[in-house]
Amino acid sequence: MLGSRLVRRIRGCTVTENGCFAGSGRRQEHCAHHHERQNLADLVREGGMSEANANLVYVCDQWEIDLGRRELRSRGVPVPLGGRAFEVVMVLVQSASELVTKDDLMDRVWPGATVGEGTIHVHISAVRKALGADRTMLKTASGRGYRLLGNWTPQRRTAVRVDSPSKRTSGSPPPNNFPPLITRLVGRAAACQFVRDLVSAYRVVTLTGPGGIGKTSLAIKAVRYLLPNFEDGGWLVELASLSDPGLVPSAVAAALGLKVTGEISAVSVARAVGGRHLLLVLDNCEHVIDVAANLAETLTRLCPRTTIVATSREVLRIDGEAVYRVPPLEVPAPEQAAPDYIMQYSAVELFVARIKALNAGFTPTAEDLASIAAIGRHLDGMPLAIELAAASAAALGIEQVSAGLRDRFALLTRGRRTALPRQRTLRATLD
Repeated sequence: MLGSRLVRRIRGCTVTENGCFAGSGRRQEHCAHHHERQNLADLVREGGMSEANANLVYVCDQWEIDLGRRELRSRGVPVPLGGRAFEVVMVLVQSASELVTKDDLMDRVWPGATVGEGTIHVHISAVRKALGADRTMLKTASGRGYRLLGNWTPQRRTAVRVDSPSKRTSGSPPPNNFPPLITRLVGRAAACQFVRDLVSAYRVVTLTGPGGIGKTSLAIKAVRYLLPNFEDGGWLVELASLSDPGLVPSAVAAALGLKVTGEISAVSVARAVGGRHLLLVLDNCEHVIDVAANLAETLTRLCPRTTIVATSREVLRIDGEAVYRVPPLEVPAPEQAAPDYIMQYSAVELFVARIKALNAGFTPTAEDLASIAAIGRHLDGMPLAIELAAASAAALGIEQVSAGLRDRFALLTRGRRTALPRQRTLRATLD
């Protein structure tokens, strides 16, 4: 059994979300057996553990926890589980049903990092969701920690396939095609942290909500921070412009630079991705939802080191999916009139920030803030609508915008010229 000291040494081998040992992936049949054994030997030497322990699989009834492949399996079928969440499982199963305190869990799964209670709860929830009907195997000792119940028997595999970590120049960032964040994302700090926790706990995370709520901006802001954990980078696939759902696999293949022979389908794309350790963002899935869901599910099944973040007005409804419903920005209640109090709300903060970007000399008066608060309430805290209102206010004045919101579709038409067409007017966003 591996001790906590050994677990830390293993995790220190490589800076990836999945830790030292990569998922098994599908390798070409012509890959020589001695290369495979050398990859394992390299990882064993770096981790300071025996090859026999690297092949360890814990078994309890229908469940298997495979340390080498980093897989949780039910009746031989891998269950989708994020990299950090698997590390939680690994720590618990190695503790042989003994209590693992929260402090010990944080020290072993997030060494050197400051982790809040919310982050732990997200990952524990992910493990319970993966266990399904057997979720009660993960026992919580209130205020103390966790234990994994059951008679877990360690077994040894006779062979293992381990993909060697991707090589990248020291200090160089992983490749990505994420657009730069030109403006500060207002009022989303807590949401960003929660999405990051979900992405490290689950294989598929969907950000959902109405048009204009800020799903894409939140997704990119949140996952950009996680890029160092993905050796093969992060890739944004914009699906909004696709009129033919059948083109979704081709769009993904193009964004990833894949060379797919024959028909381009979900399966052929997944086989081309193989064991790459990457983060894929599928943006605006709602109008191609069935094909996008099928692709995400296929990638999850065939590509053990691929994590998917989707943005959509409709959830994918696939196995292993975590759903985050993006909330509107906070708006003050009508009776909250104190200027300092009003400025604490994110909807007001966004409006003021955007109007200052167009008019650097703008300083809101108490009357202005009361009107801005009313505008935020009228627009239900929708970020895009508030940005469009601020752009109109810079040209027409705050009072005129406040009075004209009865016909918000006609008024809110001053989006950034460089924005996507769907983000230039409120009507285009909701169409």
